Amino acid sequence: MSSTMINAFDPGATNGVAAREQAMIARRQKLLGPAYRLFYSNPVHLVRGEGVWLYDPDGNRYLDVYNNVASVGHCHPHVVAALARQAAVLNTHTRYLNDTILDYAEKLLVHFPPELSHVMFTCTGSEANDLAYRAACAHTGGTGMIVTQLAYHGVTVAISEMSPSLGGGITLGQQVRTVPAPDLYRGGGEDVGEEMARHVRAAIADLQACGIRPAALLVDTIFSSDGVFADPPGFLAPAVAAIRDAGALFIADEVQPGFGRTGEGMWGFSRHGLVPDMVTLGKPMGNGHPIAGMVARPEILERFGSRTRYFNTFGGNPVSCAVGQAVLEVIEGEDLVRNAAETGAYLRQGLMALAERFEIIGDVRGAGLFVGVELVADRAGKTPATAETARLVNGLRDRRVLISAAGPAANVLKIRPPLVFRREHADLFLEAMEAELTALPAG
Repeated sequence: MSSTMINAFDPGATNGVAAREQAMIARRQKLLGPAYRLFYSNPVHLVRGEGVWLYDPDGNRYLDVYNNVASVGHCHPHVVAALARQAAVLNTHTRYLNDTILDYAEKLLVHFPPELSHVMFTCTGSEANDLAYRAACAHTGGTGMIVTQLAYHGVTVAISEMSPSLGGGITLGQQVRTVPAPDLYRGGGEDVGEEMARHVRAAIADLQACGIRPAALLVDTIFSSDGVFADPPGFLAPAVAAIRDAGALFIADEVQPGFGRTGEGMWGFSRHGLVPDMVTLGKPMGNGHPIAGMVARPEILERFGSRTRYFNTFGGNPVSCAVGQAVLEVIEGEDLVRNAAETGAYLRQGLMALAERFEIIGDVRGAGLFVGVELVADRAGKTPATAETARLVNGLRDRRVLISAAGPAANVLKIRPPLVFRREHADLFLEAMEAELTALPAG
């Protein structure tokens, strides 16, 4: 089951949806077909964004507590200006010499450990993970991949087969094995790091028993689709040691936790004291502009580069690189990593205070401005409160506060606002949460 399907709108259920939006939904169906989904039982019609706010056609504003893609805030003026300025000068591909891609690469790589000194640009996180997979196979001679049980890594053919959260008929590849996410809340007191390493070793053994050589362990370092698991810091190290002992690689998917979101440096893997073999990045690096990338140890790319001529028409184009550089300038200039740490801690404290009053909140977890709140029907049994979670998410939407849900039972509130989210915005969210929790029916 997809982690976002809890909020998917059924086009056939338009009760309560305004006539204007009903007409738009019908038009979407006619033009875009049946595969697209809308959030919420009453879909949101948006026409403008600014900072942490989104606006509908009537001027109503919605507090965005979900969209990490607009990492430095919707339509940040510094980013918009950089995009317009470069678009008015030149936009072409990487087969011509141009300083913009090199300037951005230098600025980006400064934020990585020195061992990670090559970057290759793509347009999407899906492409970045696909590229990392190809490089891992070339370097190791293997094809086997290990991911978590509800992972999401992208939508290319190869990567969709490593994205069990897509559900809906997606079949895992024969070369893919899944392991449980490191769930401290439901772990029964076990060492989640050692437990995950045990599952990784079992997956390696199963691949080898089937004649498949392991290539890599690929994980989203905040385990966002699995339900948001951040603690304890360092728990990933045993699993990474296990995959490397098998001659394979560790790929850190930083599409969601990267660029300062966890509040402890720029990358989620930093919390675990690790240097990955490859790191994949996605659209938060461009504040929603389609730029993504893969950062790697140079020795990983040596065989791949000697055998493969890589070309991506728009990956690394001057406009995208100018946008990416502007995003880094905003993160640094507005001290957004520190804001993620401080505002995130304040937000989690507020949520834990609500947990003292509302039994339905079983766990509050996360790092920085990436928070998961698990809702349960009973704390003793930790029974997932799936229906109540859907009601709460849709109730918050009606209060013009936007979040989503994740996890195997779709009962974990997924909270990841733009990095410019401040305490005053957290207070608005907490007030709406309190009101909606109070309105939930008893039992």
